[in-house]
Amino acid sequence: MSGLPHIAELPPPGRGSRRLFYAYAGVALVCLATGLATEMYALIGLPVLLWVLAQAFLDFRPLFWLLLTMIPVSTNIFLPGGFGTDLPTEPLAIGLTGILILHAVRHWPEYDGKAFGHPIAWLLYLHIGWILFTTVFSEGILVSIKFSLAKLWYVGAYFLLPLLILKTPRRVSIMVHCLLWPLLFVAFQTLVRHGAYGFSFAMQHKTMHPFMSEHVSYAGCLATMTPWLFFLRWWMKSRGQSTWWWALLVLPIWLAAIYFSYTRAAFIALAMAAAAYYIIRWKLLKPALGLALAAGIAVAVYFVHDNRYLDYAPDFETTVSQQQFDNLITATYKLEDISTMERFYRWVAAGHMVPYRPITGWGPGNFLDHYKGYTVNAFRTYVSDNEGRSGIHSYYLMTLVEQGFPGLIIFLLYIFGALIIGERLYHQQTDPAARHALMAALLAMLVVDAFNIINDQMETDKVGAQYLLNLSVLVMMGNYRAINKASHNAPTPPSRLKAT
Repeated sequence: MSGLPHIAELPPPGRGSRRLFYAYAGVALVCLATGLATEMYALIGLPVLLWVLAQAFLDFRPLFWLLLTMIPVSTNIFLPGGFGTDLPTEPLAIGLTGILILHAVRHWPEYDGKAFGHPIAWLLYLHIGWILFTTVFSEGILVSIKFSLAKLWYVGAYFLLPLLILKTPRRVSIMVHCLLWPLLFVAFQTLVRHGAYGFSFAMQHKTMHPFMSEHVSYAGCLATMTPWLFFLRWWMKSRGQSTWWWALLVLPIWLAAIYFSYTRAAFIALAMAAAAYYIIRWKLLKPALGLALAAGIAVAVYFVHDNRYLDYAPDFETTVSQQQFDNLITATYKLEDISTMERFYRWVAAGHMVPYRPITGWGPGNFLDHYKGYTVNAFRTYVSDNEGRSGIHSYYLMTLVEQGFPGLIIFLLYIFGALIIGERLYHQQTDPAARHALMAALLAMLVVDAFNIINDQMETDKVGAQYLLNLSVLVMMGNYRAINKASHNAPTPPSRLKAT
């Protein structure tokens, strides 16, 4: 089946439909007039909310596409009590997850067991299950509950729901369009604003607001979408469409945006993705991941043995923020860059926290509230007060601290297992479009995995949402078989989610 369960034709417009339209228009006008007259401007948004609810129950695919379109342009706001949210993506994700639950209650027997019971899906379920388990033993239960709930609606909106929608390469291409063009707009406006400052390294953080909170999210979002840029070019060429605009317009803006993000992790991650393309083609991903894991363990043992990490403590006076990108690269090599050494400061604290709670960890989301009691003053920098409450800057280490050794092992099984299974699906797939989609998804996930070594972007809608979407593409394009192409490519009527 190429559509959602319970596909049905919408009835032709009739007298009842016209009455419904007139009633809705009347409600919209009344809300508009009342809101303006009473200055209760929230009433003006009520008709939109009513439309969203109605659309969700008639056909939730447009809301899913809307959610994807909003990812690049969403903005993060802080709420009382130290919490924050992403608008409008998080409310949309919560709503779509709720709709998915209602849909599953009604239509679960019709769901595709090969998708929802896929080995990749079970690896994700195991990871989520451990997060929920460690929440029970958390040092800060409220923070962990919020973290766990956010994780659940991320999985619902960005992984489970796509299993109902991204069933064909054409649907995957729609996903790419929904993400690409808003992100290209963000990149273009950032470049224009950045150009007004002469592309100054010191001023680049001012040019991406309100769409990106900082340059790492911006660069991570761009880098993760880069493999899909090449998929889109192949997709359009395979259908005889012109791609001159891709080479002369999109690609130059894209590469300039990544370069002027001045984010070292993006350059390294994309270089690794380029190498990974050939590694996957040559079926060498499993030994490559084994070498990467061995190297990570070796580095950890080297620094821990005889407290060797103390030899790398920075000089407080010379470790400062850099105003030029060339100086940043040099300072990084000399261990005098403040962002690099502040990472060391937090990583050392994390290493001291682990022995106190090695099994269940400190609880999801709890590193920030507890790490300062375990820091080493020798690694302190000018920004160690952490007024912006930025994280640990290593998702793997964060997982170890907050979820214990079992949590880190499960997480590594999840991400490595998905990549290894994805490589196998790529070589088993015979449909060219599905194969190209599988390769793009694998490379995009590898970009995120590389970013996570020295960043923690997995819980953001800019990067983490893309990771789960790529995971769903692996499942669906791995299962895709090009049978009855005409029925796959024909427009399908909207599916209905009947009220329970």
